[in-house]
Order: sequence, then structure tokens, then C-alpha cells
Amino acid sequence: MATYNPTGNNALMNEPVNKPEIRKKYCRFKKMGIRYIDYKDANFLLKFVNDQGKILPRRLTGTSLKYQRRVAQAIKRARHLSILPYVADELK
Repeated sequence: MATYNPTGNNALMNEPVNKPEIRKKYCRFKKMGIRYIDYKDANFLLKFVNDQGKILPRRLTGTSLKYQRRVAQAIKRARHLSILPYVADELK
């Protein structure tokens, strides 16, 4: 007898389900060996900012905690010196 399946489809609970493979996110700073994040490099910092000008979280960029703090600090310094805008309608 089949077991109860809360998803509602007719598959049995013990059958394997084809899940999409999730690629492991990596810290690009550790992979490339980048030690210093330059706040004057606006093109590089734009990779960590969305279209509205908000700093992207770690779960989206894959950056480690150590380098996420450094990226955030560099973006804030660039904003303070008017290299990056605080808010933008269409930044990219």
C-alpha cells in the first residue's frame, strides 16, 4: 500500500525525485586571491550593488563573511566620496 503524500501527486514517497542541481556558491575573493578591495574601483563594486543601489547580500553573491564586510565598507566609502550613488533608478 502507498504511503500518504502531502504534495498531492500520485508518486510514492520512497521514489527518488529529480531535483535541480544547485551549484555551490564560492567566494570570488578567496578563489582569485584578492586581498584588498579598492573602493576607487567603481566598476568592480557595481557587481555587488543591485539596480537600485542597494548592497547585495551574501546569499546572492556567495561572498564569505570576511570579504562581505570589506565589500560593504568599500561601497560605503565610495558612496561617501561620490564615486557610487546612494540611490539610483537605473544604475547598470
